[in-house]
Amino acid sequence: MTATLMDGRTLSRQLLESTAERVTGFHRSHGRRPGLATVLVGEDPASHTYVRIKVNRCTEVGIDSRRFDLPTLTTTEQLVRVLRDLSSDSAVDGILLQHPTPPQIDEHAAFEAIDPSKDVDGVTGTSFAAMAFGYRGFASCTPAAIMRLLDAYDVPLSGQRAVVVGRSAILGKPIGMLLLARDATVTYCHSRTTDLAAHVAEADLVVAAVGVPHLVRGEWIKPGAVVVDAGYNAGNVGDVQAATAANRASLITPVPGGVGPMTIAVLLAQTVDAAEQHG
Repeated sequence: MTATLMDGRTLSRQLLESTAERVTGFHRSHGRRPGLATVLVGEDPASHTYVRIKVNRCTEVGIDSRRFDLPTLTTTEQLVRVLRDLSSDSAVDGILLQHPTPPQIDEHAAFEAIDPSKDVDGVTGTSFAAMAFGYRGFASCTPAAIMRLLDAYDVPLSGQRAVVVGRSAILGKPIGMLLLARDATVTYCHSRTTDLAAHVAEADLVVAAVGVPHLVRGEWIKPGAVVVDAGYNAGNVGDVQAATAANRASLITPVPGGVGPMTIAVLLAQTVDAAEQHG
């Protein structure tokens, strides 16, 4: 068996095109464009690259992008002040705090300073509760991107066993909630899980979201399973040993070109959602 690649690049282009059409319609109706504020603390090269890509995509679809670069030694209090100011700015529909932040930052406190109505990255406690309880709100962008990929490839979820490797607040935990809402049976695995291989081997769907290169070995994958690799590590390497996994899985996301492009497209789509709610 050779797995079919889940093409996030093509799907993201389609979503960006539909988002651009929505931006045009919003501008025509409201006399302004949706606005996204991006906040970056420090000089991490990867974070600067990600922010630059997001700003470029905003330009492509017509979203007004405002970028705020803060010094590495910014305190939590200073960052919170910036985020609260942006939350009260009527020209800003969405706020993205690029993470990870420097170690002195209380990231949880920073996220919670974002108005939930502008939390287009889905990082606040309010957004997590919405995902867990099925309320209206913004989903965390990478989990939402994964769900769009699964739907685009008609992956059945109801009754299927999903194993999520990773338990971060903005990826592992929320994707589990979104899968549970679609009637999947969800198992969370993490650094203290005993016999990870056995859990993965029973999964119809594996979501690798832990940030450890090649942690999930290809021979663990059940034949015919779907593999979503949300990891992105140095050298364009995912969390799954892709070459071997692709010989057993039915579908697999490439790294790069799978989850990543869709995550950015979802961020922009949710920014337009926020603008439409704000009016």
